[in-house]
Amino acid sequence: MLRKYSNSRTLSDNIKLGGLTAFVAGMVNVASFLLFFSFTSNVTGYFAVMIAELIKGNLYQFVIVSLFIASFFVGSFISNFIVIHFNKRNAYLAHAMPIILEMACLLFVGVYGSYYYKDSLIETEVLLMLMLFAMGLQNGLTASISNFAVKTTHLTGATTDLAILFSMFTHKEYRNKQHIKDKAKLLLSIFSAYLLGALVSSLAYSVLKFQVFYVVSLFLLFVIAYDFYKIRSVSFLLKIRKRKTEELQEEQTPLSSVASKEKNIHTGKVLLQ
Repeated sequence: MLRKYSNSRTLSDNIKLGGLTAFVAGMVNVASFLLFFSFTSNVTGYFAVMIAELIKGNLYQFVIVSLFIASFFVGSFISNFIVIHFNKRNAYLAHAMPIILEMACLLFVGVYGSYYYKDSLIETEVLLMLMLFAMGLQNGLTASISNFAVKTTHLTGATTDLAILFSMFTHKEYRNKQHIKDKAKLLLSIFSAYLLGALVSSLAYSVLKFQVFYVVSLFLLFVIAYDFYKIRSVSFLLKIRKRKTEELQEEQTPLSSVASKEKNIHTGKVLLQ
């Protein structure tokens, strides 16, 4: 899910990554809306608000909304920066680091909101920036390692892509093309996971409030742990295979030595004759 990069990724890899991270994005977006009446999984609307505030002459609001957009931008920048600079050293760690940073941000929001939040404007703005930064990290990572096939924090582009694919299915020329079917499967999995995450967050919010971010962090931890387990399992199996190979070589060495000695004796007898 996290180990592979770009074109080496399979459809299954992208569906797993897209599904789990879209579920997280759905949870975060609904939680931020219920807590702060603001969306944090995308910045499309914030661009319009930023210009509107500028035209109205509300410079403070203009700066704050600009910082919202910048937070998402910086998160995406850092994700791709980590991937392209550290991918060759350790692909898993390079791909897991943005998720770890995202988890840290959301855990901070959960802990601060549960124990220290006073419902002030400045607190709300800072927490929103942290959540936008976290969503930028996530979207930057999924897009970067999947060769831009997976984007999970918003559904605007995915809705357009899915509509185009469905229209293509109305033409018999495209119905049996596997890459089009695969793309549709990926987008549908992202849609389903996002909506499920939104539903879970809505139901959990009434009981957990800010602690819903603890649940989100658990899902992110699963994303990291899944690949760590796979890497450890593969490493363990390779060690066993290597050990068995070495044992077979050791067993074959004495036999080859005896055969070599017999061959030398036979050669000597021939020479004596």
